[in-house]
Amino acid sequence: MVTMEESPRSPEAKLGLRVEDLWDVQEPQLSPDEKLNACFESIPVSAFPPPPSNQEIEIKSDATLAEAVKILAQHNILSAPVVDVDAPEDASWIDRYIGIVEFAGIVVWILHQSEPTSPRSPSGGAAVNGITSTQEHEALGLESAATTSGNFFEDLTSSQLYKNTKVRDISGSFRWAPFLALERSNSFLTMLLLLSKYKMKSVPVVDLGAGRIDNIITQSSVIHMLAECAGLHWFESWGTKKLSDVGLPMVTPNHIIKVYEDEPVLQAFKLMRKKRIGGLPVMERGGSRAIGNISLQDVQFLLTAPEIYHDHRFITAKDFLTAVRSYLEKREGTFPMSGNLITCNKDCTIKELIQLLDHEKIHRVYVADDDGNLEGLITLRDIISKLVHEPRGYFGDFFDGVLPLPPNSRV
Repeated sequence: MVTMEESPRSPEAKLGLRVEDLWDVQEPQLSPDEKLNACFESIPVSAFPPPPSNQEIEIKSDATLAEAVKILAQHNILSAPVVDVDAPEDASWIDRYIGIVEFAGIVVWILHQSEPTSPRSPSGGAAVNGITSTQEHEALGLESAATTSGNFFEDLTSSQLYKNTKVRDISGSFRWAPFLALERSNSFLTMLLLLSKYKMKSVPVVDLGAGRIDNIITQSSVIHMLAECAGLHWFESWGTKKLSDVGLPMVTPNHIIKVYEDEPVLQAFKLMRKKRIGGLPVMERGGSRAIGNISLQDVQFLLTAPEIYHDHRFITAKDFLTAVRSYLEKREGTFPMSGNLITCNKDCTIKELIQLLDHEKIHRVYVADDDGNLEGLITLRDIISKLVHEPRGYFGDFFDGVLPLPPNSRV
């Protein structure tokens, strides 16, 4: 057993030691997988370290979309809870929050503006501060085929529609209303299953007494916790396995959703939305090598950095990658580098992969051969899904009472 004196003293490492203590007293007949499940079932989510104080971000429902994009970009976060400004001071958490605003929802809004209005459009004809989306489309000429030109983003970001659209107007982009949350007493196992099998990017933990979100546990924060557990017996027994030993990568080359370098950059975001994925590789035309990666979060550059698109009448995926890299190099340290393709080989161990993901602060790694040809894709969710498994009947009626997405949602 590793003692506190022999290990790092980060909150995540201390949590790892708690798992270690539980690991040591599990029944010897249990398999390593069963032991891990039992350990995580015994720890409440209230024990998960809170984010840094500057990451406890909430966005008011009357903030504009432009303000929300700026907040998410400044704090390098993918999403934030939206507080209903009209909720009473003593409101319960389910009345205090209207949902989660995230880059995925912002992408949906942009894609909607790039398409001709139709009777089926969620906001076709709906007025925002007295201006209908139909009028705005006509004013900007957004029905034009060249909707991925620099002019489109310039017109969009300077439009009254963009300046006046509130966060609450796009709050229908979440899966549950307002969101699926855990209580402080729920277990780590529940949280890990929601982040993996049930495809949640983040899980809010609510303090029922205070009626507020106590913590937001993300896939990235779980990977960081695991990285801090290196050296502990329970982690090493799992982490030293090779990717192939645990069935990774789960996404094979033929199933990787991709965009080609000469395709419009907006096509990348359309594919991510349609396939419900967080990023995709940009491929050489006619080859199997990738030249970069575009993620949902990268949409911020099309909304906040005019120099990205000013020089491009038609912005291809390759143009976008080049422009973003140049933009970030001039602002070294302001943003984590984006667009770079991070790879590993198929002989990598889980531990090495976790440390790579944590160090690079990324959400996906591509498995590539020595020539750079893609052999697979591994996401944070894939790794977490190999850490635990769902016991039969585990959730019971857990999802009962979770409000479904409103049928008249704008997004």
